[in-house]
Amino acid sequence: MVVGAFPIAKLLYLGVRQLSKPLAGRMKAGARRSDFFKTYICLPPAQLYHWIEMRSKMRIMGFRGASIKPLNEEAAAELGAELLGEAIIFLVGGGCMVLEYSRQASNSHRKEEELSQTISSLQTQLGELALSTEVLDARLREVNRLLLALPPPAPVPTPVPTPAPTPTLGAK
Repeated sequence: MVVGAFPIAKLLYLGVRQLSKPLAGRMKAGARRSDFFKTYICLPPAQLYHWIEMRSKMRIMGFRGASIKPLNEEAAAELGAELLGEAIIFLVGGGCMVLEYSRQASNSHRKEEELSQTISSLQTQLGELALSTEVLDARLREVNRLLLALPPPAPVPTPVPTPAPTPTLGAK
C-alpha cells in the first residue's frame, strides 16, 4: 500500500499555531499586570474597539446623536488584553499561511523549471534526430544515384545444353 508524502510542513505550522495560544495567554496576563502595557498597548485599542462597536450598535438601533461613554480602566484593560491575544493568534496564523503559500509557490516554480528543462532537452534531441534523419536520407539518395549511374550488366551467355547420347541397342 502506497502512502502519500507526510505533510511535515503543515504539521509544523499547526504546532506553531497551537503554541501561539499559550504565548498569547502569557502576553495577556503580562499586559494586565504591567502598567506600561495597560496604558499604552491595551487601553487605546480597547477604547477604540468599544467606541466603534457601540457607535455601530447605536446606529443600527436608530440613535444618531447619543454620546458613548468610555469603558472603565479595568474593563478596557481586560478587553485590550483579549484583543492583543487574538491579534497575536491571528498574526501567527497569517504568518503560517504566508509561509505555506511561499513554500507552495517555490515548489510550483521548481516543478515548472524542471518541466521546462525536460521540454528543452526533448526539443534538442528531436533536432538532433531530425539532422541524423536528413544525413541518412542524403546518403540513401547518393547510393541510389550511384546505383543508377552504373552501366547495366552485360548478359551472361547461357550454355546451350547438348543432348546426351542415347544408348543404342545393337552396339556392344
